Amino acid sequence: MAEFVVSTVVEKLTDWITEEALLLEGVGDKVEQLRDKLQWMQSFLKDADAEQGKNERFRNWVSQIREVALDAEDVIETYIAEAASHSTWNIAAKLINLYWAGKKIGKIQSRVQNISSQKEHFGITGTAREVHEGTSASPNESLRWWRQTSPNIEEDDLVGLIEDTEALLRQLSTMEPRRRVVSIVGMGGLGKTTLAKKLYNHSDLKKQFDCRAFVYVSQDYRRRDTLQGIIVEVNPDCNIQDLKKLQEEELVLKLHQFLQEKRYLLVLDDIWETKVWDSLQSAFPNGKMGSKVMLTTRNKEVALYADAMSEPIEPQFLTQDESLELFRKKAFPGMNEMPSDLEKLGREMMAKCGGLPLAVVVLGGLLSTKRKTAEEWTRVLQNINWRLIGQDRVSAVLALSYNDLPFHLKSCFLYLGLFPEDSSISKRKLIHLWVAEGFLPQQGEEVAEGVAENCLNELIDRCMVQVGTSLGRVKTIRMHDLLRDFSVSKGKEECFLEIYGRHKFEQRTKSRRLAIHVEDKRYVFLKRYAPYLRSLQFFKIGHAEIGFIYKDFKLLRVLDGVPAQSRALGAVGNLVQLRYLGLVNKSDFKHARSLKSWARFAFELPRSIGKLKNLLILKLENCIPDVIWKMKNLRHLFLSGTNPTNLRLDTLSNLRTLKNLGSGRWIEDGGLVNLTNLQRLKIVGLKEANLNSVFSNIEGLHCLESLSLEFRENESLPPPLRLSHFEHLRKLHLDGKIVKLPARREFPPNLIKLRLLNSYLDQDSIRKLERLPNLQMLLLGAYSFDCKKLVCRRRFPQLRILHIEDMRNLELIVKASAMKKITDLKVSRCSGVSIKFHGDRYFRNVELLDNSSVELSLRN
Repeated sequence: MAEFVVSTVVEKLTDWITEEALLLEGVGDKVEQLRDKLQWMQSFLKDADAEQGKNERFRNWVSQIREVALDAEDVIETYIAEAASHSTWNIAAKLINLYWAGKKIGKIQSRVQNISSQKEHFGITGTAREVHEGTSASPNESLRWWRQTSPNIEEDDLVGLIEDTEALLRQLSTMEPRRRVVSIVGMGGLGKTTLAKKLYNHSDLKKQFDCRAFVYVSQDYRRRDTLQGIIVEVNPDCNIQDLKKLQEEELVLKLHQFLQEKRYLLVLDDIWETKVWDSLQSAFPNGKMGSKVMLTTRNKEVALYADAMSEPIEPQFLTQDESLELFRKKAFPGMNEMPSDLEKLGREMMAKCGGLPLAVVVLGGLLSTKRKTAEEWTRVLQNINWRLIGQDRVSAVLALSYNDLPFHLKSCFLYLGLFPEDSSISKRKLIHLWVAEGFLPQQGEEVAEGVAENCLNELIDRCMVQVGTSLGRVKTIRMHDLLRDFSVSKGKEECFLEIYGRHKFEQRTKSRRLAIHVEDKRYVFLKRYAPYLRSLQFFKIGHAEIGFIYKDFKLLRVLDGVPAQSRALGAVGNLVQLRYLGLVNKSDFKHARSLKSWARFAFELPRSIGKLKNLLILKLENCIPDVIWKMKNLRHLFLSGTNPTNLRLDTLSNLRTLKNLGSGRWIEDGGLVNLTNLQRLKIVGLKEANLNSVFSNIEGLHCLESLSLEFRENESLPPPLRLSHFEHLRKLHLDGKIVKLPARREFPPNLIKLRLLNSYLDQDSIRKLERLPNLQMLLLGAYSFDCKKLVCRRRFPQLRILHIEDMRNLELIVKASAMKKITDLKVSRCSGVSIKFHGDRYFRNVELLDNSSVELSLRN
């Protein structure tokens, strides 16, 4: 995996040579020479990730390349940071800095030359593949052997999968005139091959098809081998020696002719790329009515590419009980029950497996060889993550998905390892962090956030992350525990990340990113990371002094989770490379909900924050001085609501998010109308007198998708409230008394989400809401309606999600002709609420949260 590091450094050097040419004046030629030499090494390492095997000599040489690449990045980025932070240097100081930078770069060039000569000295020649000729089988080859067994499978492996089996049977049993493709999609180890084999051997399907074949494709796809394998299985009478004499295109023709008059079933197990399908599909004719090709893949894109009209089947993770049943069969073969003294430990182990069948099978096999005592099983449980990742089969399966990623996606995947185990990661925050890190490629004219979303979608399609959605859009990200452990292990290996948590902390000081998962009284150990760290994220933080971070960590691009109350913030202006700054209030202050309460704790940030001209994302809960206009690269600004209302913002034309800024002079002074790229806007503390000014200023914000307006207490939204010309607006949040709810034609025409709070609407207002043609999500908060009974008689034609929160003593009746498409109902912090649905309903999700006292009835 050293190529990952070298590739990253080469890309950075290339960017600096072009973008920082002025700052690199005097050392630019040396940087170019260094870049070219590392690029040469990168070309040699192309196959190293997959082929390193067990050659210790080669691994050591590769490790030296990784080290020198990281050192080169540190020296040059440090020089650029120093030059940028002292633009008014005198000539003498500039020459001294240039001299030392030149000397350090020269030393690195000598090391690179020495490493190159060692290649021949140690007998390392040719490509990585040649180095490993004759060594033991690669993980890919071992995995091929594990999977390329007979399609006849044991019943032991068939736990769960009932709904998936039925869905696949329906697809495979259809009689259509053209050949169709049925796909099974999921992460490695989820049981796709097991499920495919189960269908392949199903007695009904055996009778249905004239001929069948099951072939393993894999990452090491060889077209000739695959074609020959299919021909031999569909036509056992053919002569293998004759097949070997044929050219590949002749094999395609032979298979096509044989299948032409047959109803056939072909299973292609483990396809990785669309080009594999392109190279095979011409051999698969329509055949007789009902012919099918079934494929398994980790990439949803491959499945949809093969047949866009077929819905891929995505197997579910095993439940706790299903996991325990499969585990028992593997750990106690031949026994119908698990010893009672071990069942609790077994359940704890299954929780760690996260419903992944491969992990359950491997762990069961491991424990079948151990003594059946609580002491022995406890030892295994205490080291379960290490034991699972350390097992060749699990590691090889996960590594296949990882090694197939392009370099920028490897960075995105490894980055997820920074978050604590079982985290529900905000999609928006993750995208902001990726943008700040700067490892995303440029994709035409696509903005950075769009590129980040494309990368996330590709990880989703490759089944490497799990998602939480709302209105069909991804909102949160989760990682399976084993994939997270794999990402942490790989990230540490490549100095990409380090975790300071409850477990043993291995201080790899050259790690680029550090996540703090536990509180500490002292963070002195952080000081040794100062020359190397690019990202520092506190998920928990104690009351220790961390002021040295603002003075010494000159290369930081991301700093998140640090206390907003620290007096040391006066030195924050030193961190000129920062792209992401997230300041939080300590737990002592988090319970102060009102603006008056916040005001007691908030104090103004130092004016030196205006030096952070590279900043892209700023999240804070302090008052900010009127220097924010200097941050012209700022893209996302999240404030506390206690800031002065006379801030100058008219220079922030790159801003895409502005949250929690009070209304005031900044609007009238052109601060809002100039934010032409704004997509999300939340203004708090509004007065009735400000409303016309707000609406007139946002008319020209054609990118605006989400608008939130919170009015001061005793202020209201006066009629007429006309929003129909905001065609781009999709989400609207109104917090404050609404004198008269707009008519349907006065709402934004493309509104899909509406949240109302403290609006005190009368019961007839529900008739206006139910006529909104595109509304998919409705959130009714405290005092949204000033009545005891609401009746939805008809319409709400597109509503899918209804969320009711902080309501008291309300009866909601939904007639059969209303909300016909609703699938999700969520009730939070309510008491004395009665909800009655008439007619047939299919609810995907019903949640009663935070001690809600609710009577819910569904009537047919």
